[in-house]
Amino acid sequence: MVTSSKDGSFLEHITIQDSFPIGVEQLEAAAKHALPEEVFSHIRSGAGGEETLRKNRAEFKKYSIIPRFLRNVSEVDTSICILGNEYAYPFMVAPIGHLKMVHEEPDFAIANAAASINIPYIQSTVTSRSMEEISKAVPHGPKWFQLYWSKNDAISYSMAKRAENAGYEAIVVTVDTTILGWREDDMRHQYSPLKKGYGKANYVQDPVFQESLKKDQDEIASIIENLHHPHLHWNNIAELRQRTKLPIFLKGILHPEDAKQAIKAGISGIVVSNHGGRQMDGTISSLEALPAIRKAVGSDFPLLFDSGIRRGADVIKALALGADAILLGRPYAYALALQGETGVQRIFANLAQDISVSMALSGARTVKEVKQLTLKVADI
Repeated sequence: MVTSSKDGSFLEHITIQDSFPIGVEQLEAAAKHALPEEVFSHIRSGAGGEETLRKNRAEFKKYSIIPRFLRNVSEVDTSICILGNEYAYPFMVAPIGHLKMVHEEPDFAIANAAASINIPYIQSTVTSRSMEEISKAVPHGPKWFQLYWSKNDAISYSMAKRAENAGYEAIVVTVDTTILGWREDDMRHQYSPLKKGYGKANYVQDPVFQESLKKDQDEIASIIENLHHPHLHWNNIAELRQRTKLPIFLKGILHPEDAKQAIKAGISGIVVSNHGGRQMDGTISSLEALPAIRKAVGSDFPLLFDSGIRRGADVIKALALGADAILLGRPYAYALALQGETGVQRIFANLAQDISVSMALSGARTVKEVKQLTLKVADI
């Protein structure tokens, strides 16, 4: 059991916050000051006119928590169990690629920080270190692998097998990025971290990818070609299901009918996500999609939530609306840019404590009780 500390000792190692920002807004502002404009813009921005990006945050304001009191919240258990694996807190590390643009060794730093508090590090396909390198460098702590499908299906199956051999606990297939979204800020800055080679490790160390290279073909150009795969279909997911023993989650599901289809396809779980507003503008917010998907899949099906989480109260709302855990994204990228691994440890620890405090003040002693909380919907 993971319990909140009565004397606040949970955060002893970061009691002296020095210049590290506490609020996410201040964290983002500090990162903006510290990073080159094109790098910060790439991390912060959304697709198109950023309507979806704004919706992701605005939707949280529509819900108010109705707390319960006099329930003895002197001990709060923040742990969760997903597919038989227990984790210390109801949040995971969202996969973000190309983070060498903000830190020399981002993947080791993030994996270490996640392992230190026993939360899953979901590694992106497009990282500067391969899954084997990360598994060797950070053998402790739960690790999942996020799979961007390849135009060459055999590369996708190869990466899934490699993740299984490297000791990863699950495969997370991102289904909303068959082609890259219309990202105006990247166009304005003419910036592509992929073209700089920041996310090539899992490809260049893949034997099937290497065998597929034509004579004198550029590796980066081939990676970009493979990441464009509009042919992705349920048949591919069915084939992947036959090729790996690992649980498969689909990331990017927003429609209840797709959620039902996932269950029929033997999928182990879903990540309700609109890619943080980075893929298609004008779509439904992730939080708005969550309740209908929970209703469609039933109460026991593993359901994760991604896009828009910033504080403990956000986590409480997402859990109460049907999520089993949430994924944290942009804030840890900013923290990594500012203070490296220490910064990531701090943002994770701050969110963990914020969740514990928010649970206690809402009258929930366990995540199960959080799910039973009542939310009031604003009259707007």
